[in-house]
Amino acid sequence: MRLNGKVALVTGANSGIGQAIAKRFAEEGAHVAVNYLAGGSRDEAAKETVGSLATEGMGAPADVSKRADVESMVNSILQKFGRIDIVVNNAGVEVKKPFVDITDEDWQFVLGVNLTGAFVVAQTVVRQLLKQGGGGKVINISSVHEDVPFPGYAPYCTSKGGMRMLMRNMALELAPSGINVNNIAPGAIATPINQAVLNDPVAAANAISEIPWGRFGKPEDVAAVAVFLASDEAGYVTGSTYYVDGGLVQQVTKY
Repeated sequence: MRLNGKVALVTGANSGIGQAIAKRFAEEGAHVAVNYLAGGSRDEAAKETVGSLATEGMGAPADVSKRADVESMVNSILQKFGRIDIVVNNAGVEVKKPFVDITDEDWQFVLGVNLTGAFVVAQTVVRQLLKQGGGGKVINISSVHEDVPFPGYAPYCTSKGGMRMLMRNMALELAPSGINVNNIAPGAIATPINQAVLNDPVAAANAISEIPWGRFGKPEDVAAVAVFLASDEAGYVTGSTYYVDGGLVQQVTKY
């Protein structure tokens, strides 16, 4: 087991890609803190996710855009497991609107969760990693849209582009301390955030037509790369984005 005895925090882990990563990490021997935004059906989904883990885990409710929430969450992880070794910034939201119709509230909401949240969570965890010594792993779940424009989703693309540069700067600053920092950029993955497309045969066919591999990705496809980046096998890997997109980026940028 590649992550045996490690402690990992995965944000937005009550469904989709985050849930798949949490489960795969546990299968590889890690104890996993399952972060989620408390309230409604998310509470039960997080409880079920923790209960399904192959190792001892814990629920870790917090709004990642709020520093006080994040610091409290990390402290609760330390109280239970005594340390933290891996953090996966997966929590994300999107708002679909034409550029001219985007409100300040839309902008702040998306960047608050996707970019500020990744910054606050990573910074809080990295401070603990530096106290512990021995390095650690920071993995951001970005998107192909850190590179590829997506009309109608300006805040989302901006947040993912910012995440790309944040990762690069962190990688250089933290390399002397043995902390690896990388992004995973999923393409079209069959998750709840894409449910409207999945439920529309025409929209789904149009999306698949742009994917050389000819299908939507699965959350487990992303989780497999996350395990590698979280493991000692990726000890010499930092400052990179790993596309999990079935060739989508190459297809849409080939001209």
